[in-house]
Amino acid sequence: MTGQEDEGDEQRRWRDEARLIEVTLDEASIGRNNSEVEHEREVAIFDLLERNRFALETHEAGPYTLRLSLADNRLVFTVGDTEREPIQHVMLSLSPFRRLVKDYFLICESYYQAIKTQPASKIEAIDMGRRGLHDEGSRLLQERLKGKIAVDIATARRLFTLLCALHWKG
Repeated sequence: MTGQEDEGDEQRRWRDEARLIEVTLDEASIGRNNSEVEHEREVAIFDLLERNRFALETHEAGPYTLRLSLADNRLVFTVGDTEREPIQHVMLSLSPFRRLVKDYFLICESYYQAIKTQPASKIEAIDMGRRGLHDEGSRLLQERLKGKIAVDIATARRLFTLLCALHWKG
């Protein structure tokens, strides 16, 4: 079976309603930053909305709206209906993500420094490490959401990007 067939099988498992139609980040959680940081957040949300698989484990209907915030060392998913009326709040401790987010920021900083002066081979090696950490964070997020919110790996990757965006204070 090819990777393309696997992806098609995966997509057929999800109902069309199992998706996000709106994602917002709590302004109090993120504060204001420079235009580059703001742009990264906007791109992450755009990418997430373009393609996602997201369903509450205990609720049939979708599509959903999502508001992400930080409160008391927790990542808060406020999942709502199409009218933004809250359906469920899911809170995840940030402790399991702390090391990954810190390491991810460090390697991203190394990557941005490397692209200024380093040869392509060095940049590619750093980028492979960055992607590896991002994948690890995505799998951890998917695992921590299990039983509460079902997401495919691509959606988990984009949500991990937003988790990092909430931590990125500029």
